[in-house]
Amino acid sequence: MKPKPLIYLVGAGPGDAGLLTLRGAELLDRADVVVCDARVNTELLRRAPKSAEVVHEGQMPAETGVADLLISRARAGKTVVRLLAGDPYLFAAGGQEAERLAEARIPFEVVPGVSSVAAAPNYAGVPVTHRDFASQLTLIAPHRSAPPGNGGIDWAQVAQTPGTKVLLLDSDSIEPIAGALLANGLAADTPVALVRWGGSGRQVSTAGTLGTITAVAAEANIGLPAVAVIGEVVKLREKLNWFEQRPLFGQRVVVTRAREQAGQLVQKLQERGAEVLEIPTIRIEPPTRRQDLVDALLELNSYDWLVFTSPNGVTTFFDYFFRHFHDMRDIGGARIAAIGPATANKLKELHLQVDLMPDEALSAKIAEAFAEFESVENLKICLLRAEVAGRELPEALEALGAIVDDVACYQTVPESEDLTGAAASLLEHGADWIAFTSASTVEQFHARFDLPALLKRFPRLKTAAIGPETSKALKALGLEPTVEARQHTLDGLTAAISARRSQP
Repeated sequence: MKPKPLIYLVGAGPGDAGLLTLRGAELLDRADVVVCDARVNTELLRRAPKSAEVVHEGQMPAETGVADLLISRARAGKTVVRLLAGDPYLFAAGGQEAERLAEARIPFEVVPGVSSVAAAPNYAGVPVTHRDFASQLTLIAPHRSAPPGNGGIDWAQVAQTPGTKVLLLDSDSIEPIAGALLANGLAADTPVALVRWGGSGRQVSTAGTLGTITAVAAEANIGLPAVAVIGEVVKLREKLNWFEQRPLFGQRVVVTRAREQAGQLVQKLQERGAEVLEIPTIRIEPPTRRQDLVDALLELNSYDWLVFTSPNGVTTFFDYFFRHFHDMRDIGGARIAAIGPATANKLKELHLQVDLMPDEALSAKIAEAFAEFESVENLKICLLRAEVAGRELPEALEALGAIVDDVACYQTVPESEDLTGAAASLLEHGADWIAFTSASTVEQFHARFDLPALLKRFPRLKTAAIGPETSKALKALGLEPTVEARQHTLDGLTAAISARRSQP
């Protein structure tokens, strides 16, 4: 029986984290150790177990080789995932590392990945082959140790070879390479495209000709590393440049939701072209007094109304509910009220009918909605929400004569972990938007970063609030939200940011 591989050399793809293969995702989900190179999208690290050791290649001591680290962890019985940008065996270090593992008799598996050779041109609107323009493809990665413009390449042969030429520029700029190709007979009007950070929200691309590309690259400030595409296929860029036409392309958006809940908003923003910095400011934990929630569960049949003020309240309440009961009918005959469409949608996912929802997602409005709906005098209401919440709602309901049990289903606590380096990136480079999905995300973000000072430091930074309660928290800091979602949902929040971006 063959031993199970302990080391997996996984192609992490280019900038877009969504291009990780299913096999790569499966291995990352169960890794004990993750060793990633500097060009890997750190968003992928969210998939690794919280207990996993994460090693960034650029932070390793100079005297420690990557292969040595992989071998030592494997010999300790660890499942090791080595993340390499692009494909491990295509212009990457995977081949050399696999050789070392084979020499050390360490079992390994190589998981191919999407290479930037194909992905970067694709994301810039350039098909590297096309029936009308090019049926031959030449791939080139100049050697770092060779003189500029030489790179260990026979440029005369390259210049005379038909079809598309794709170059991975690491240490060489386009200038000496363009000069070498021109000197060897390639026409000056040959189209050229340059792409940096291909497939990510930071992507920069430009196009010119072999004779003009040096000046064009300098004007566009395209540095290294970059991918160059040389050939007639570049003429299709203007027509096929789908990625850079998306409404939020070029926008950096900070998502402040709890890590377990951020995925849906992150996906919506990325689908519209945004570069997302995931900086969770809160973490959802059980309430301090769990017995209050247990008591409420045991008395469910005594309540006339259950009132939910957030999707978190719905999720955590029913987590506890199904630990004690196995049938949704045990919820009893209470009617259900929800604050905001996001909360109502979460209840509808459980096939529960929402009997009352105010027009505005404000706690104060639900008391008004009750007053218009029916008399709540002497009715027993269970208010299911966060541990730390204002007294405005229960007091308003009690003023109407209701008997209110204010039950905490969860508490929000500060999150300070910076797993992917997003917080450090925000402080260094700023962003275009901060998306707030609750009052607590505003409060905890401010406690961590000093929001007014951050806005002053980065004048282009704007704020987006999912609804009135979130806007209220911003206003408490003396800040007016740049936009507030008309529909108080993640779709509404994304639409509000996109609409503001589209304004002249």
